[in-house]
Amino acid sequence: MNRRRVVVTGIGTVNPIGLSVQEFWNNALAGVSGVDKITSFDVSEYKTQFAAEVKDFAPENFMDRKAARRMDKFTHYAVAAANMAIDDAELSSENTDYNRAGVIIGSGIGGMWTNWDQQNILIEEKSPRRISPFFVPMLISDIAAGHVSIIHGLKGPNYATTSACATSAHALGDAFMLIERGDADVMIAGGAESAICPMGLGGFNAARALSTRNDDPKTASRPFDKERDGFVMGDGGAILVLEELEHALKRGATIYAEFSGFSFTADAYHITEPAPGGEGIVRSMRQAIADGGLELTDVDVISAHGTSTLYNDRTETTAIRTVFGDHAEKLKINSMKSMTGHLLGAAGAVEAIASVMMIHTKKIHPTINYSTPDPECDLDYVPNTAIDHDVNVVLSNSLGFGGHNVSLLFRRYQAA
Repeated sequence: MNRRRVVVTGIGTVNPIGLSVQEFWNNALAGVSGVDKITSFDVSEYKTQFAAEVKDFAPENFMDRKAARRMDKFTHYAVAAANMAIDDAELSSENTDYNRAGVIIGSGIGGMWTNWDQQNILIEEKSPRRISPFFVPMLISDIAAGHVSIIHGLKGPNYATTSACATSAHALGDAFMLIERGDADVMIAGGAESAICPMGLGGFNAARALSTRNDDPKTASRPFDKERDGFVMGDGGAILVLEELEHALKRGATIYAEFSGFSFTADAYHITEPAPGGEGIVRSMRQAIADGGLELTDVDVISAHGTSTLYNDRTETTAIRTVFGDHAEKLKINSMKSMTGHLLGAAGAVEAIASVMMIHTKKIHPTINYSTPDPECDLDYVPNTAIDHDVNVVLSNSLGFGGHNVSLLFRRYQAA
Protein backbone atom coordinates (compact mmCIF):
# COMPACT_ATOMS: atom_id res chain seq x y z
CA MET A 1 0.00 0.00 0.00
CA ASN A 2 1.31 3.43 -0.94
CA ARG A 3 2.03 5.69 1.99
CA ARG A 4 -0.48 8.52 2.28
CA ARG A 5 1.28 11.89 2.31
CA VAL A 6 0.43 14.50 4.92
CA VAL A 7 0.57 18.27 4.41
CA VAL A 8 -0.03 21.36 6.54
CA THR A 9 -2.91 23.45 5.19
CA GLY A 10 -3.85 25.70 8.11
CA ILE A 11 -2.19 27.26 11.15
CA GLY A 12 -3.36 29.29 14.13
CA THR A 13 -1.78 30.51 17.34
CA VAL A 14 -2.27 32.70 20.39
CA ASN A 15 1.00 33.20 22.25
CA PRO A 16 3.10 35.81 24.06
CA ILE A 17 4.34 37.48 20.87
CA GLY A 18 1.20 37.32 18.76
CA LEU A 19 -2.57 36.89 18.77
CA SER A 20 -2.46 35.69 15.16
CA VAL A 21 0.01 33.82 12.99
CA GLN A 22 1.00 36.94 11.09
CA GLU A 23 1.62 38.99 14.24
CA PHE A 24 3.51 36.08 15.78
CA TRP A 25 5.70 35.58 12.73
CA ASN A 26 6.43 39.28 12.24
CA ASN A 27 7.52 39.55 15.87
CA ALA A 28 9.53 36.34 15.69
CA LEU A 29 11.50 37.65 12.71
CA ALA A 30 11.99 40.97 14.51
CA GLY A 31 13.34 39.21 17.60
CA VAL A 32 10.64 40.54 19.94
CA SER A 33 10.59 39.18 23.48
CA GLY A 34 7.22 38.36 25.05
CA VAL A 35 8.72 38.13 28.53
CA ASP A 36 7.90 40.69 31.21
CA LYS A 37 6.94 40.99 34.87
CA ILE A 38 3.88 38.89 35.72
CA THR A 39 0.72 40.99 35.97
CA SER A 40 -1.97 38.36 36.60
CA PHE A 41 -1.18 37.84 40.29
CA ASP A 42 1.07 39.14 43.07
CA VAL A 43 4.58 37.76 42.61
CA SER A 44 6.38 39.74 45.30
CA GLU A 45 7.17 36.61 47.35
CA TYR A 46 8.40 34.49 44.42
CA LYS A 47 12.01 33.91 43.42
CA THR A 48 10.96 34.38 39.79
CA GLN A 49 8.69 37.34 39.13
CA PHE A 50 8.36 37.28 35.34
CA ALA A 51 7.04 35.09 32.54
CA ALA A 52 5.75 35.26 28.97
CA GLU A 53 2.05 35.95 29.45
CA VAL A 54 -0.50 36.32 26.66
CA LYS A 55 -1.48 40.00 26.66
CA ASP A 56 -4.67 41.70 25.39
CA PHE A 57 -6.43 38.42 24.59
CA ALA A 58 -10.25 38.54 24.71
CA PRO A 59 -11.81 35.05 24.53
CA GLU A 60 -15.20 36.49 23.55
CA ASN A 61 -13.65 37.45 20.20
CA PHE A 62 -13.40 33.74 19.43
CA MET A 63 -16.31 32.11 21.27
CA ASP A 64 -19.60 32.73 23.03
CA ARG A 65 -19.14 34.75 26.23
CA LYS A 66 -21.21 32.33 28.32
CA ALA A 67 -19.29 29.33 26.99
CA ALA A 68 -15.99 31.10 27.69
CA ARG A 69 -16.91 31.48 31.37
CA ARG A 70 -17.14 27.69 31.56
CA MET A 71 -13.65 27.13 30.15
CA ASP A 72 -10.17 27.40 31.64
CA LYS A 73 -7.72 29.77 29.98
CA PHE A 74 -5.86 26.91 28.27
CA THR A 75 -9.10 25.96 26.50
CA HIS A 76 -9.65 29.58 25.45
CA TYR A 77 -6.26 29.50 23.75
CA ALA A 78 -6.95 26.15 22.09
CA VAL A 79 -10.35 27.16 20.73
CA ALA A 80 -9.03 30.50 19.44
CA ALA A 81 -6.03 28.89 17.73
CA ALA A 82 -8.19 26.11 16.26
CA ASN A 83 -10.72 28.61 14.90
CA MET A 84 -7.89 30.52 13.22
CA ALA A 85 -6.32 27.37 11.77
CA ILE A 86 -9.61 26.02 10.42
CA ASP A 87 -10.43 29.40 8.86
CA ASP A 88 -6.92 29.59 7.41
CA ALA A 89 -7.33 26.14 5.85
CA GLU A 90 -10.77 27.12 4.50
CA LEU A 91 -12.19 23.86 5.81
CA SER A 92 -15.94 23.36 5.68
CA SER A 93 -18.45 20.53 5.69
CA GLU A 94 -18.93 21.25 1.99
CA ASN A 95 -15.34 20.36 1.05
CA THR A 96 -14.56 17.85 3.82
CA ASP A 97 -16.34 14.82 5.27
CA TYR A 98 -16.39 15.79 8.93
CA ASN A 99 -16.82 12.13 9.90
CA ARG A 100 -13.21 11.78 8.72
CA ALA A 101 -11.90 14.95 10.36
CA GLY A 102 -10.65 14.70 13.93
CA VAL A 103 -9.02 16.61 16.76
CA ILE A 104 -5.98 15.94 18.96
CA ILE A 105 -5.16 18.82 21.27
CA GLY A 106 -2.90 18.18 24.24
CA SER A 107 -2.03 20.06 27.39
CA GLY A 108 0.84 19.25 29.69
CA ILE A 109 -1.05 20.34 32.81
CA GLY A 110 -4.63 21.26 31.87
CA GLY A 111 -6.74 23.65 33.91
CA MET A 112 -4.21 24.74 36.51
CA TRP A 113 -5.83 28.15 37.01
CA THR A 114 -9.19 26.46 37.57
CA ASN A 115 -7.65 24.08 40.07
CA TRP A 116 -6.07 26.98 41.97
CA ASP A 117 -9.30 29.01 42.03
CA GLN A 118 -11.47 26.12 43.18
CA GLN A 119 -9.04 24.99 45.86
CA ASN A 120 -9.09 28.53 47.25
CA ILE A 121 -12.88 28.49 47.31
CA LEU A 122 -12.85 25.19 49.20
CA ILE A 123 -10.33 26.49 51.74
CA GLU A 124 -11.97 29.89 52.22
CA GLU A 125 -15.60 28.77 52.20
CA LYS A 126 -14.87 25.52 54.07
CA SER A 127 -17.62 23.76 52.17
CA PRO A 128 -17.46 21.41 49.18
CA ARG A 129 -20.87 22.75 48.15
CA ARG A 130 -19.15 25.89 46.91
CA ILE A 131 -17.14 24.01 44.28
CA SER A 132 -18.29 24.81 40.75
CA PRO A 133 -20.19 22.11 38.84
CA PHE A 134 -17.94 23.03 35.93
CA PHE A 135 -14.74 22.39 37.91
CA VAL A 136 -13.96 18.97 36.44
CA PRO A 137 -14.85 19.81 32.82
CA MET A 138 -12.74 22.97 33.07
CA LEU A 139 -9.82 21.10 34.64
CA ILE A 140 -9.29 17.99 32.53
CA SER A 141 -6.68 18.08 29.79
CA ASP A 142 -8.81 16.52 27.06
CA ILE A 143 -11.55 19.14 27.26
CA ALA A 144 -9.93 21.51 24.75
CA ALA A 145 -10.09 18.83 22.06
CA GLY A 146 -13.68 18.12 23.06
CA HIS A 147 -14.73 21.75 22.73
CA VAL A 148 -13.10 22.13 19.31
CA SER A 149 -14.78 18.93 18.11
CA ILE A 150 -18.19 20.12 19.32
CA ILE A 151 -17.87 23.69 18.04
CA HIS A 152 -16.91 22.58 14.53
CA GLY A 153 -18.82 19.28 14.32
CA LEU A 154 -15.68 17.19 13.76
CA LYS A 155 -16.56 13.53 14.31
CA GLY A 156 -13.31 11.72 13.56
CA PRO A 157 -10.74 10.69 16.20
CA ASN A 158 -10.90 13.05 19.17
CA TYR A 159 -8.57 12.91 22.17
CA ALA A 160 -5.70 14.57 24.02
CA THR A 161 -2.05 13.79 24.61
CA THR A 162 -0.14 14.57 27.79
CA SER A 163 3.64 14.20 27.92
CA ALA A 164 4.84 17.37 29.64
CA CYS A 165 6.79 19.59 27.24
CA ALA A 166 6.52 17.06 24.39
CA THR A 167 2.70 17.04 24.55
CA SER A 168 1.74 18.93 21.40
CA ALA A 169 4.54 17.37 19.37
CA HIS A 170 3.09 13.97 20.31
CA ALA A 171 -0.35 15.26 19.28
CA LEU A 172 1.00 16.19 15.86
CA GLY A 173 2.76 12.86 15.46
CA ASP A 174 -0.39 10.97 16.40
CA ALA A 175 -2.43 13.03 13.95
CA PHE A 176 0.12 12.26 11.23
CA MET A 177 -0.23 8.53 11.94
CA LEU A 178 -4.03 8.60 11.80
CA ILE A 179 -3.99 10.27 8.39
CA GLU A 180 -1.18 8.11 7.05
CA ARG A 181 -2.94 4.86 7.97
CA GLY A 182 -6.26 6.03 6.54
CA ASP A 183 -8.26 6.60 9.72
CA ALA A 184 -8.80 10.28 8.91
CA ASP A 185 -8.35 12.70 6.03
CA VAL A 186 -7.98 15.84 8.14
CA MET A 187 -6.76 16.33 11.71
CA ILE A 188 -6.81 19.48 13.83
CA ALA A 189 -3.79 19.03 16.11
CA GLY A 190 -1.63 20.91 18.58
CA GLY A 191 -1.65 22.04 22.17
CA ALA A 192 -2.51 24.72 24.70
CA GLU A 193 -1.25 25.69 28.13
CA SER A 194 -1.96 28.22 30.87
CA ALA A 195 0.27 27.38 33.81
CA ILE A 196 1.45 30.88 34.77
CA CYS A 197 -0.41 30.92 38.07
CA PRO A 198 0.64 30.83 41.73
CA MET A 199 0.98 27.04 41.88
CA GLY A 200 2.67 26.73 38.50
CA LEU A 201 5.24 29.42 39.18
CA GLY A 202 5.82 28.20 42.73
CA GLY A 203 6.20 24.60 41.63
CA PHE A 204 8.79 25.31 38.96
CA ASN A 205 10.63 27.64 41.34
CA ALA A 206 10.72 24.86 43.92
CA ALA A 207 12.19 22.57 41.26
CA ARG A 208 14.86 25.23 40.59
CA ALA A 209 14.01 25.11 36.90
CA LEU A 210 13.31 28.79 36.25
CA SER A 211 15.50 31.78 35.51
CA THR A 212 15.61 34.32 38.33
CA ARG A 213 16.83 37.25 36.23
CA ASN A 214 14.25 39.60 37.76
CA ASP A 215 16.27 42.74 37.02
CA ASP A 216 16.15 42.16 33.25
CA PRO A 217 13.37 39.70 32.38
CA LYS A 218 13.37 40.29 28.62
CA THR A 219 16.87 38.81 28.42
CA ALA A 220 16.18 35.91 30.80
CA SER A 221 15.36 33.32 28.15
CA ARG A 222 18.74 32.87 26.47
CA PRO A 223 19.06 29.38 24.97
CA PHE A 224 22.62 28.17 24.32
CA ASP A 225 24.11 31.31 25.89
CA LYS A 226 26.72 30.73 28.58
CA GLU A 227 24.87 32.96 31.07
CA ARG A 228 21.58 31.05 30.90
CA ASP A 229 20.13 30.24 34.30
CA GLY A 230 16.83 28.44 33.68
CA PHE A 231 13.75 28.54 31.50
CA VAL A 232 10.97 31.13 31.40
CA MET A 233 7.33 30.06 31.61
CA GLY A 234 5.02 30.93 28.72
CA ASP A 235 1.30 30.57 27.99
CA GLY A 236 -0.65 30.11 24.78
CA GLY A 237 -1.93 27.70 22.19
CA ALA A 238 -1.04 26.56 18.68
CA ILE A 239 -2.96 24.43 16.21
CA LEU A 240 -2.11 23.02 12.78
CA VAL A 241 -4.48 21.56 10.21
CA LEU A 242 -2.93 18.37 8.85
CA GLU A 243 -4.42 16.94 5.71
CA GLU A 244 -3.99 14.00 3.37
CA LEU A 245 -2.32 15.34 0.23
CA GLU A 246 -4.89 14.23 -2.37
CA HIS A 247 -7.71 15.57 -0.22
CA ALA A 248 -5.93 18.92 0.03
CA LEU A 249 -5.24 19.10 -3.71
CA LYS A 250 -8.80 18.15 -4.60
CA ARG A 251 -10.23 21.09 -2.66
CA GLY A 252 -7.50 23.52 -3.78
CA ALA A 253 -6.00 24.09 -0.34
CA THR A 254 -2.92 26.20 0.28
CA ILE A 255 -0.03 23.93 1.32
CA TYR A 256 2.46 25.46 3.75
CA ALA A 257 4.73 22.42 3.90
CA GLU A 258 4.73 18.64 3.90
CA PHE A 259 4.87 16.82 7.22
CA SER A 260 7.06 13.97 6.08
CA GLY A 261 8.25 12.08 9.16
CA PHE A 262 8.43 11.85 12.93
CA SER A 263 9.73 9.74 15.79
CA PHE A 264 8.90 9.18 19.46
CA THR A 265 11.50 7.76 21.88
CA ALA A 266 12.11 7.53 25.62
CA ASP A 267 15.24 8.09 27.70
CA ALA A 268 14.29 5.64 30.49
CA TYR A 269 16.84 7.52 32.57
CA HIS A 270 15.57 10.31 34.86
CA ILE A 271 12.34 12.18 35.58
CA THR A 272 13.69 15.63 34.67
CA GLU A 273 17.23 15.33 33.28
CA PRO A 274 17.96 14.24 29.70
CA ALA A 275 19.94 11.04 29.19
CA PRO A 276 23.74 11.46 28.99
CA GLY A 277 24.75 12.60 25.52
CA GLY A 278 21.10 13.00 24.59
CA GLU A 279 20.85 9.33 23.69
CA GLY A 280 17.06 9.46 23.43
CA ILE A 281 16.86 12.54 21.23
CA VAL A 282 19.72 11.15 19.10
CA ARG A 283 17.55 8.15 18.24
CA SER A 284 14.52 10.34 17.75
CA MET A 285 16.24 12.64 15.24
CA ARG A 286 17.74 9.74 13.30
CA GLN A 287 14.45 7.87 13.12
CA ALA A 288 12.45 10.94 12.07
CA ILE A 289 14.82 11.67 9.19
CA ALA A 290 14.70 8.03 8.10
CA ASP A 291 10.90 8.02 8.41
CA GLY A 292 10.78 10.98 6.05
CA GLY A 293 12.99 9.21 3.53
CA LEU A 294 15.68 11.88 3.69
CA GLU A 295 19.42 12.01 4.25
CA LEU A 296 21.07 13.82 7.14
CA THR A 297 22.52 16.35 4.73
CA ASP A 298 19.02 17.28 3.51
CA VAL A 299 18.23 19.01 6.81
CA ASP A 300 18.67 22.80 6.71
CA VAL A 301 17.32 23.94 10.08
CA ILE A 302 16.77 22.44 13.50
CA SER A 303 14.06 24.07 15.55
CA ALA A 304 15.62 23.13 18.86
CA HIS A 305 13.89 22.37 22.13
CA GLY A 306 16.34 24.99 23.42
CA THR A 307 14.95 25.69 26.88
CA SER A 308 17.71 27.97 28.27
CA THR A 309 18.56 25.44 30.96
CA LEU A 310 22.09 24.26 31.61
CA TYR A 311 21.49 20.58 30.90
CA ASN A 312 19.05 20.75 27.99
CA ASP A 313 21.00 23.12 25.76
CA ARG A 314 24.30 21.36 26.32
CA THR A 315 22.77 17.92 25.80
CA GLU A 316 20.84 18.92 22.69
CA THR A 317 23.98 20.39 21.14
CA THR A 318 25.88 17.17 21.84
CA ALA A 319 23.04 15.13 20.34
CA ILE A 320 22.97 17.24 17.17
CA ARG A 321 26.72 16.76 16.73
CA THR A 322 26.34 13.01 17.29
CA VAL A 323 23.60 12.67 14.68
CA PHE A 324 24.88 15.04 12.00
CA GLY A 325 28.66 14.83 12.31
CA ASP A 326 30.35 17.33 9.98
CA HIS A 327 26.97 18.51 8.67
CA ALA A 328 26.21 19.95 12.12
CA GLU A 329 28.49 22.88 11.25
CA LYS A 330 26.24 23.76 8.30
CA LEU A 331 22.95 23.60 10.19
CA LYS A 332 20.99 26.64 11.30
CA ILE A 333 19.68 25.99 14.80
CA ASN A 334 17.22 28.23 16.61
CA SER A 335 15.02 28.34 19.68
CA MET A 336 11.61 29.99 19.65
CA LYS A 337 11.60 29.85 23.46
CA SER A 338 14.06 32.75 23.50
CA MET A 339 11.07 34.94 22.55
CA THR A 340 7.91 33.14 23.68
CA GLY A 341 9.28 31.52 26.79
CA HIS A 342 8.46 27.85 27.31
CA LEU A 343 4.82 27.07 26.57
CA LEU A 344 5.22 23.61 28.12
CA GLY A 345 2.61 21.36 26.47
CA ALA A 346 1.98 23.88 23.69
CA ALA A 347 5.64 24.50 22.86
CA GLY A 348 6.00 21.79 20.22
CA ALA A 349 3.03 23.08 18.22
CA VAL A 350 4.19 26.71 18.34
CA GLU A 351 7.58 25.54 17.11
CA ALA A 352 5.95 23.41 14.41
CA ILE A 353 4.20 26.53 13.12
CA ALA A 354 7.53 28.35 13.16
CA SER A 355 9.06 25.42 11.26
CA VAL A 356 6.53 25.51 8.44
CA MET A 357 6.72 29.31 8.31
CA MET A 358 10.50 29.14 7.87
CA ILE A 359 9.90 26.91 4.87
CA HIS A 360 6.97 28.96 3.57
CA THR A 361 8.66 32.38 3.87
CA LYS A 362 12.30 31.35 3.35
CA LYS A 363 13.26 33.23 6.50
CA ILE A 364 14.82 31.83 9.68
CA HIS A 365 13.88 33.41 12.98
CA PRO A 366 16.70 34.14 15.44
CA THR A 367 17.61 32.90 18.87
CA ILE A 368 17.58 36.17 20.79
CA ASN A 369 19.57 37.13 23.90
CA TYR A 370 22.61 35.25 22.63
CA SER A 371 25.63 37.27 23.76
CA THR A 372 28.16 35.01 25.48
CA PRO A 373 29.15 31.82 23.61
CA ASP A 374 29.25 28.62 25.64
CA PRO A 375 32.17 26.34 24.68
CA GLU A 376 29.82 23.37 25.13
CA CYS A 377 27.20 24.92 22.82
CA ASP A 378 29.28 25.64 19.77
CA LEU A 379 26.97 25.52 16.74
CA ASP A 380 25.20 28.20 14.68
CA TYR A 381 22.16 29.27 16.71
CA VAL A 382 21.14 32.14 14.38
CA PRO A 383 22.04 34.70 17.05
CA ASN A 384 19.79 37.72 17.55
CA THR A 385 18.94 38.52 13.92
CA ALA A 386 16.68 36.72 11.45
CA ILE A 387 18.19 35.66 8.14
CA ASP A 388 16.93 34.99 4.63
CA HIS A 389 17.63 31.39 3.70
CA ASP A 390 16.32 28.88 1.18
CA VAL A 391 14.81 26.50 3.74
CA ASN A 392 13.65 23.15 2.40
CA VAL A 393 13.77 20.85 5.45
CA VAL A 394 13.26 21.61 9.15
CA LEU A 395 13.60 19.14 12.01
CA SER A 396 11.77 20.20 15.17
CA ASN A 397 12.69 18.68 18.55
CA SER A 398 10.61 18.49 21.73
CA LEU A 399 11.65 16.90 25.02
CA GLY A 400 9.57 16.45 28.17
CA PHE A 401 9.87 15.60 31.85
CA GLY A 402 9.56 11.85 32.10
CA GLY A 403 12.14 11.20 29.40
CA HIS A 404 9.93 11.91 26.37
CA ASN A 405 11.55 12.79 23.03
CA VAL A 406 9.81 13.80 19.81
CA SER A 407 11.26 14.86 16.47
CA LEU A 408 9.01 16.17 13.68
CA LEU A 409 10.25 16.52 10.10
CA PHE A 410 8.82 19.15 7.75
CA ARG A 411 9.86 19.72 4.15
CA ARG A 412 8.93 21.95 1.26
CA TYR A 413 6.04 20.39 -0.64
CA GLN A 414 6.90 19.00 -4.05
CA ALA A 415 4.54 17.11 -6.32
CA ALA A 416 5.55 13.49 -6.83
